[in-house]
Amino acid sequence: MSEHLLSLVLLTPLAGMLLLLLIPSSRTTLVKIWANISAFAGFAVSLLLLTRFDSANGDFQMVERADWIPAIGLKYALGIDGISLLLVLLTTLMGFLAVLSSWNAVEDRVKSYYAMLLLQQTGMIGVFLALDFLLFYVFWEVVLVPMYFIIGVWGGRRKLYAAIKFFLYTMAGSVLMLLGILTLYFQHYQQFGFYTFEISELVKLSLPLGLQQWVFWSLFIGFAIKVPMFPFHTWLPDAHVEAPTAGSVILAAVLLKMGTYGFIRFSLPLLPDAAVDGVIVQVLAALSIIAILYGALVSLMQQDWKKLVAYSSVSHLGFCTLGIFALNPNGIAGSVIQQINHGISTGMLFLIVGVIYERRHTREIGEYGGLAHVMPNYAKVFAFAMFSSAGLPLLNGFVGEFTILQGAFEANRVWAAFAVVGIIFGAAYLLWLYQRTMLGQVTNAKNLGLPDLSVREWAVFLPLIAWALWIGVYPKPYFDVLDKPVMRLVERVRPGYLEALTPSSAAVAGDVR
Repeated sequence: MSEHLLSLVLLTPLAGMLLLLLIPSSRTTLVKIWANISAFAGFAVSLLLLTRFDSANGDFQMVERADWIPAIGLKYALGIDGISLLLVLLTTLMGFLAVLSSWNAVEDRVKSYYAMLLLQQTGMIGVFLALDFLLFYVFWEVVLVPMYFIIGVWGGRRKLYAAIKFFLYTMAGSVLMLLGILTLYFQHYQQFGFYTFEISELVKLSLPLGLQQWVFWSLFIGFAIKVPMFPFHTWLPDAHVEAPTAGSVILAAVLLKMGTYGFIRFSLPLLPDAAVDGVIVQVLAALSIIAILYGALVSLMQQDWKKLVAYSSVSHLGFCTLGIFALNPNGIAGSVIQQINHGISTGMLFLIVGVIYERRHTREIGEYGGLAHVMPNYAKVFAFAMFSSAGLPLLNGFVGEFTILQGAFEANRVWAAFAVVGIIFGAAYLLWLYQRTMLGQVTNAKNLGLPDLSVREWAVFLPLIAWALWIGVYPKPYFDVLDKPVMRLVERVRPGYLEALTPSSAAVAGDVR
């Protein structure tokens, strides 16, 4: 087992799904129990990665490699570094909590619903483990299918519109991304005489700047749509609003990170000259800042609880992309930490919306008010999630945002200034939402007598609360895990950067960790 731990992590949800299909659809309770067992097993197995991972090693670890389709050079190649380790753990935990949160949420085609969630889990884990670019692409496309059905079958009133829009946007980006992958594939054959999609081989390519820029923009479209970066974000609010709660949680917590991960894993190391090109950096920084401000301002205008949280993701992911293209250790490490933080905090916010929607079947903010008197525990959890998302010190959001601002300030002080304004707007829309729904007197008689959090709902929220506190109070282990891969990445795109650090700036970078 130890030699194939990554395959075990990858295939556990898939095995659970296949066994789930053997259970009769009429045995609804048994289907739910087995789905929860399978999802929890996937999370439990992923924790074994912590026992094998060496944070002092900056290379890929636990590598598994086997020929898949030798005729085209496709390999089944898996590996993990600090960046993918954190994202895999986020995926397995949020996948389990999404399944657990669905117990009362879905009553139609229950077996198919849970099968889609478990298949989704396998695809997402594969994206973060693949060391072969085409294998990555296969998993990238696998993820698209179950999410399409989760939205299109179990979604809200406009579910088909949202599902088709999601599918078409993502598919369009995937086709352009495939063109970039094939360009690297054929260029490698021209330079080295054999076909391969492995990252370790493609990184050896020597490409002229013009070709690198073309491939960069090709990959950029695919990754930017998934993030989603402005102006490719328009599919996201529809998908979030129409998806069931578990779909929204998975979408926000994990799927959006596939785009930022693509930038870190492929765009920067494979196309280093394009990644530091002045025009590209300025364009991507500008788009990130627009996303930060636009997402926050549009959130302030929303009357739908879920749509407000959806637009907040546009703003929060803007911070993540800004950190990446600061192209320095603080920016990139902060981006990865903030991706984890966003998964925790926004995942909690969508779960909070799901809890009240199960009770009232409306997400209109105007329908609520004074819920803290009726559901005090619910209001406390909501307050925690709100402060976590807003970046209150000693909670997870503060660590990521502060580190990104350090990196942005180092790269360009104007970037940091605009990003700070986005943080202020973020606090504004979250506080406004909380005040309108939780505080004051109960304004709607329909809300009287609503039950507070159940034991199962507490079980969903407590792991996220604990993780948010851990990162906020003691983030050092996370920066230790990220240190080597981030430094290796920065050195790849900016050779000599680390040696050129002055003693004082090197100390600043060390203080972050």
